[in-house]
Amino acid sequence: MTAPGEAGARRGAGPRHAWIVTDLDGTLVDRDLGLVPRSVEALSRYRARGGTVFIATGRNEESATPYHRELGLDTPMILYNGARITDPLTGERLLDLDLGAVWPPLRDLVLPALPEGVGAVGFSGGDAHVLRDAPVLADYARRDRIVLLGDPPLDRPPTKVMLISDGQAPDRPAELVTVHCPDALLVRSEDTYLEVLPPGAGKEAALRVLAGRYGMDIARIAAIGDNPNDTGMVRLAGLGAAVGDGHPQVLKAADIVVAPCSEGAVADLVERILDGPLP
Repeated sequence: MTAPGEAGARRGAGPRHAWIVTDLDGTLVDRDLGLVPRSVEALSRYRARGGTVFIATGRNEESATPYHRELGLDTPMILYNGARITDPLTGERLLDLDLGAVWPPLRDLVLPALPEGVGAVGFSGGDAHVLRDAPVLADYARRDRIVLLGDPPLDRPPTKVMLISDGQAPDRPAELVTVHCPDALLVRSEDTYLEVLPPGAGKEAALRVLAGRYGMDIARIAAIGDNPNDTGMVRLAGLGAAVGDGHPQVLKAADIVVAPCSEGAVADLVERILDGPLP
């Protein structure tokens, strides 16, 4: 099968690592919410040499698409930390999971028991809905550039639920989910962001789906990230890179450690692939 965009991954040509799969926040996007110019320029050079670029993010379509367009990409996007893969050319969902049986106990037992100051956002369709209000949600919406709506539609469980803490009782939300929703996948995309995902989700799982769909050898994929939700993807890839100022868990899992995000982490990875020694 030929992949949409980027000449389908150019399986027979181009760099030794034919794909780069990059996280957004803290990896390619800095704390001011802008793409790091040095990394953008390096990705352009990588693509000119025959490489293919994908983004893998916890963001939804509304939040991730502006960055995807700014990069000039037309490849599928791994969204919701691997619960969905969307082809922006056709709108087709190449992977589309939801919380299913996890949702009723999450809704009825976990959300009402969350500590004061913890907000909850549910993602359904392409929208973000407030499930439990808290002051921290305003900053979350600003940072992710999304509009938070009211109650979600009830015809389908959410794709994921984000529990956002004010830093108090940081372990309590995870404890509640583990007790009442043992099948859920829990990942942290920030110290105060706990994401409740469907079983079988995760960036690593989504990357396997993409590689299998387009016949790409995992050994020819490079992946880069900075937070615990990136660890599986970084460990899986043929070349796993950790952002220099990333979480210790990712640093430990990676094959190489590159510059901090703001200094061009992705650019460092590109230069290693195109010009430098590899492990």
